Amino acid sequence: MSPESKKLFNIIILGVAFMFMFTAFQTCGNVAQTVIRSLNNTDFHGSGYTSMAIIYGVFSASNLITPSVVTIVGPQLSMFASGLFYSMYIAVFIQPFPWSFYTASVFIGIAAAVLWTAQGNCLTINSDEHTIGRNSGIFWALLQSSLFFGNLYIYFAWQGKTQISESDRRTVFIALTVISLVGTVLFFLIRKPDSENVLGEDESSDDQDMEVNESAQNNLTKAVDAFKKSFKLCVTKEMLLLSITTAYTGLELTFFSGVYGTCIGAINKFGAEEKSLIGLSGIFIGIGEILGGSLFGLLSKNNRFGRNPVVLLGILVHFMAFYLIFLNMPGDAPIAPIEGTDSSAYIRSSKEVAILCSFLLGLGDSCFNTQLLSILGFLYSEDSAPAFAIFKFVQSICAAVAFFYSNYLLLHWQLLVMVIFGFSGTISFFTVEWEAAAFVARGSDYQSI
Repeated sequence: MSPESKKLFNIIILGVAFMFMFTAFQTCGNVAQTVIRSLNNTDFHGSGYTSMAIIYGVFSASNLITPSVVTIVGPQLSMFASGLFYSMYIAVFIQPFPWSFYTASVFIGIAAAVLWTAQGNCLTINSDEHTIGRNSGIFWALLQSSLFFGNLYIYFAWQGKTQISESDRRTVFIALTVISLVGTVLFFLIRKPDSENVLGEDESSDDQDMEVNESAQNNLTKAVDAFKKSFKLCVTKEMLLLSITTAYTGLELTFFSGVYGTCIGAINKFGAEEKSLIGLSGIFIGIGEILGGSLFGLLSKNNRFGRNPVVLLGILVHFMAFYLIFLNMPGDAPIAPIEGTDSSAYIRSSKEVAILCSFLLGLGDSCFNTQLLSILGFLYSEDSAPAFAIFKFVQSICAAVAFFYSNYLLLHWQLLVMVIFGFSGTISFFTVEWEAAAFVARGSDYQSI
């Protein structure tokens, strides 16, 4: 197998492994609040929004140390260990208790930080400046296929149900746990790429001959250096500007992955289909994500206009979705009680419009995330682990804040917050992209543009 084929194989395995893991986890997140509302009739008392806020809060704090962890352990083993914790979190729903539910939320927050830093590192070392856009698109399309498969099952299994029984819950979460474990094992198929032409690979072959004690000391030095680079990198002009865009992706991630499905499931006017529509919504979010990732991955080879047009398309698509959701959904849908809401929206609530908005949310999200992955791999090829750790730190802390306020804010206020951050994040991305070529030509010396 040629070096280029090996790197492409690694990207595909990386995407497929994430597809299995996140088929389980994203389906779990999409239905968690609905399942917990049913559980709250029993001795269990908890909140899916609170759990997600804990996950993303711990996630954001853990990103401060993950570059050091990935440097010492390596991306492959880091992703495998993280996958085990993802599976543990999903398994908690088979027989949930409040203490195990919230404890698992803490552990998966740490695991997620390690997983995504290792993923960014793996993506970068298997890419070069010509393939980073293509590989980002391939990975994103495979990852977001996860939204399709899990939610397809939810749609058919929960059709016509207004409450989720214990048997239904156990069947779903046993299956999701097994799927997550399959994805975790797949990380062992990733091969070490050849050293030449690898983006960000600067180690000499002499490192292979170091003594064990010297290697351990070198790893410790690398870990400390990675920690220092993370702090140095986060105050550069480029990263500060991209952090605004990243903050927006955290807010809209919370909205489409947790809040929007809950809104659909709370609208009593949708009748007996309201619970199965959560699954259908997830499917169409996934279709939008897959279409965007595939399209932008293919176009990246011959894209003479840079990343800005894709991000512009993303914000326009999202603004259209937000406006339709504002008209189509009652304001109290995110915080409705277990009985649901009978409140009226500005127009008669339509299932078709709700599902169209799901597609638009997924398409817009893929626009932003594929281009952020691409520009980070392009700008910070020498220090991919710290760069992706900062990306996930900002994204996750904003997602945690959004999950927290989702317990209290009416729908139109949540939409307004996303509109403000979306507009600001688009402008800041444009600024970095316009100067990206000059930044790389000058060298990644962490100076301002």
